[in-house]
Amino acid sequence: MKNLYIVKCGSTFDSIKDEFRDFEDWIIDKLEDKNRDIYVLDVQNDEDLPILEKSDVVIFTGSHSMVTDEESWSLKLENWLLNLIEDEIPLLCICYGHQLLAKSLGGVSGYHENGIEIGTVDVFLEENAKNDELFSKLENSFKAHTIHSQTVLELPKGAVRLAFNNHDKNHAFRVGSCAWGVQFHPEFDENIMDLYIDEVSKKKDLNIKELKENISKTPVSTLVLKEFERLFL
Repeated sequence: MKNLYIVKCGSTFDSIKDEFRDFEDWIIDKLEDKNRDIYVLDVQNDEDLPILEKSDVVIFTGSHSMVTDEESWSLKLENWLLNLIEDEIPLLCICYGHQLLAKSLGGVSGYHENGIEIGTVDVFLEENAKNDELFSKLENSFKAHTIHSQTVLELPKGAVRLAFNNHDKNHAFRVGSCAWGVQFHPEFDENIMDLYIDEVSKKKDLNIKELKENISKTPVSTLVLKEFERLFL
């Protein structure tokens, strides 16, 4: 039996957690086999990072932290990420994880010049995605849930761009043979997206009515998690 490690890079808002639990739970909920060996590494609380075996698999969650703040736990993760890449450990990095993956390999992550992207949006596949092991079964365009102010501004050398949209040119990429980053949230559902709009609107001026009207199901986006499970777990 393969081990799945979920690297918990942060937590959701307390108001969401009280009813819907947290990032790692949403990922597990999307898996077909929820009874496998799953280990959650709470890295913001300085949990030790293990030495992994070739048979292990890793998923990085999102976070409310900013990659450019270079918190101590995040810098430690960057070094660990390099080991995972070198050892060819299957790896899926979501949102914050996506940005950290790019940064760790020499790419540039930082604030997007056009500000926040939030809500259910259209994402489009690059031609490269047709030959990608993880993305090849996805539709050429699909709906995905997003919430991010920072983004991957420049991909690391050798990375393959897989998806984009009108806001973000680097919505997904691959490095090596088995490591992927996705800016969108394949683990979110409509309830989570709706509540994020509520929470973010407390501090930012959002068109809440339009954002909520555009919330929809994102089954193709969720396929990223399901295909990753199928391929490596």
